[in-house]
Order: sequence, then structure tokens, then C-alpha cells
Amino acid sequence: MTSIPDNLLEQLESDLDTRFANTRRVSGGSINQAARLESEELGSCFLKWNRSDDSDMFVKEVRGLELLGAGGTELVIPEVYDHGVLDDSTGYLLMEFIEEGSAGKDSDRHFGQQLARLHQNRAEQHGLDHDNYIGRLPQSNTQHDNWVDFFVQERIEYQFSIARERGRLPSSLHQNFQNMYRRLPDIMPEEPPSLLHGDLWGGNYSYDINGTAAIYDPAVYYGSREMELAFTHMFGGFSSDFYRGYESEWPLEDGFQDRIQLYNLYHLMTHNNMFGGHYGRQVERIVQRF
Repeated sequence: MTSIPDNLLEQLESDLDTRFANTRRVSGGSINQAARLESEELGSCFLKWNRSDDSDMFVKEVRGLELLGAGGTELVIPEVYDHGVLDDSTGYLLMEFIEEGSAGKDSDRHFGQQLARLHQNRAEQHGLDHDNYIGRLPQSNTQHDNWVDFFVQERIEYQFSIARERGRLPSSLHQNFQNMYRRLPDIMPEEPPSLLHGDLWGGNYSYDINGTAAIYDPAVYYGSREMELAFTHMFGGFSSDFYRGYESEWPLEDGFQDRIQLYNLYHLMTHNNMFGGHYGRQVERIVQRF
């Protein structure tokens, strides 16, 4: 495990006019390297960095965090202190370190309620005024007036084109997709676009020392709130109190459980494009079913 690059530490100390001590490496997921740093002025900070061609990745993440932070909820969104790109193409992001605590009696319910309030931030079109990333993959957010059009063109077709380029899905499956697309207007409810975290699974939230949910690593856009809720079910689901809390604030339309697999096609496709394996087989089964 390598240490924080000297030039990165120097850049941060120069930008913020502070000195960092007690730096130690922590998990940064599958994409980034990460560390916890201590500063007398800023307190505990979380730093992540990587060297890649996607030098705007952290810029887009910051914009996503800003949108979430302006959402008017009680969810904890880490404050951003600094971000940029070094001369050697190392991108970096320094933000508040969220000290992890544990869920209290009402934490899950409160989380669900606050997510529903986040979703009550609306826009006129599905998408966003800029593209960003889902994991390490580009995420197209070209705006559409209609949810089904956005879902088909910017979520499924966009990822299918990547899958074909990488040999992750057979081209022959495209006819199955076309057949599925014709059914979507009768299956998916049309609601005004909601502000979504965009990548909300168990690894992208925690509870702080007060038992309040903190969310991070967003892939923000405006879209169907059912898309967000469906993804929370993909890796085992959140707690029943979380879903009860959400429904108490803003009930979902009937039949949501039958639509979960359909929404999760997008996330299965992104995982297939990143990791391959069984995700591709799951995609094929769902498309053939619908």
C-alpha cells in the first residue's frame, strides 16, 4: 500500500493553508486510493485520488455533492474542502471525514423519510445539464421530457453500446431490448423528475455518530424515484423500517415490486460492463422476460 504522494500533500497544504498530520490509508473502493488526514483547522478529512484519463471525475462528484447538499434534507452530505488535478494527471478530492457510528432505533425510518424529501426536489426534464460517472463508467445525462425515452436512450442503449464494444453482451440481444422498449410506456409510471443520488447502495451510505444517515459517492441526475428505490433492493435491500419511512413521506405507485428488476437493468448493465461474469446472464434473463 503506497503512501500519499508528496506533491499531492504539498498541493493540499498550499491550497488550504494548513498542515496535515496523522495521515493513514483507508479503503477507497475499487477505483480510488484514499486516506484519512488530520488538520487543526479542518479536523478529520477524507482524501481520495487516482491517476486516470478521466480527470473531471472528481469535478463531477463535487457538483453532485453540491446538488445533494442543496436538497433541503437532514441527510449528512460531506463538505468538500478541495479538489483538482496535479501536473501528473492525478485527480484528487478532499472532504469532510464522516465518523461512522451506528443506527439508532429510528435511524432507518428517518433515512427513508429524508430520501423521500430529497426526491421532492424536482426538475422540468429527466437527466442533468452535464454528464458524469457511475463508478468508473461515463454516465450520459442528456435531457429528455419523457422518463421512458431517457431510460431507454441514456441508460439502457448507452450501456448496451459499451457492452457490445467490450464483448460483454451479444448483438443479437438487441432485438429483445427493442421488444421490451415497446412495452415500457405501459409498465413504468410517468412522474415529474426527482433529484436522485443515482448510486445508492449499502456501500454509499453510513450512519454518523448521531445515528443520522450520510450519503456520498453520488452519480446524480433527475429521474424516476422508483429507479433509486429499485437499486436499494439489488444487493439484499435496506431495512423494512427504511422503506416504511419512505412510504410514510411519499408512497410509491402500486406495482413497484414488479418493476424492480426492470429498473435494475441499468445497474446490472453497468456492473456487467465493469466486471463481467454473472451480471451479463442476469441482464439477458430480464430482457427476455419482459
